[in-house]
Amino acid sequence: MDAEALRVRQAPLKERYKADPASARVVSGAHGRFSDPGITATIEGWAGPIRGGQHVATGGDGTDACSADLLMQALLACAGVTFRAVTTSMGVQVADVELEATCSWDARGTLGLARDVPVGVTDVVVTITIDSDADDGRLQRIAASTERYCVVGQSLTSPATIHVINRR
Repeated sequence: MDAEALRVRQAPLKERYKADPASARVVSGAHGRFSDPGITATIEGWAGPIRGGQHVATGGDGTDACSADLLMQALLACAGVTFRAVTTSMGVQVADVELEATCSWDARGTLGLARDVPVGVTDVVVTITIDSDADDGRLQRIAASTERYCVVGQSLTSPATIHVINRR
């Protein structure tokens, strides 16, 4: 897809959202169950069920998906798609791309061992290595736009609200 095709595809959406801002609100979600034994949660994913469990650093055995890894995968998918839309919109030709997302977290926070240790991922970095003739100034604009418009990346700035509802 080139910049013009992207503009053509998005133009009617932008017009609708300008005329009716409420129509731009999208609800996304995920669904899961305690389908398997142990400290796990099985989540329905695009490619099939994903069983999340405890990381080895918190008592898991390493056979289940780590939530931090899944978060980095979601972030990388979002950043990659956003990057591609930004470069397409800007008319930047990119021959090859390698995407990487990393973070760190301290198991002492998750295990409740130290109140001064944060619970959650920190030092989140997305690195996009490209083969392109774009100069440094253009690369900085691409990075800033990708960061600004990446939904998952922006969502990391505020915590989720968790509700527990009893069916009884």
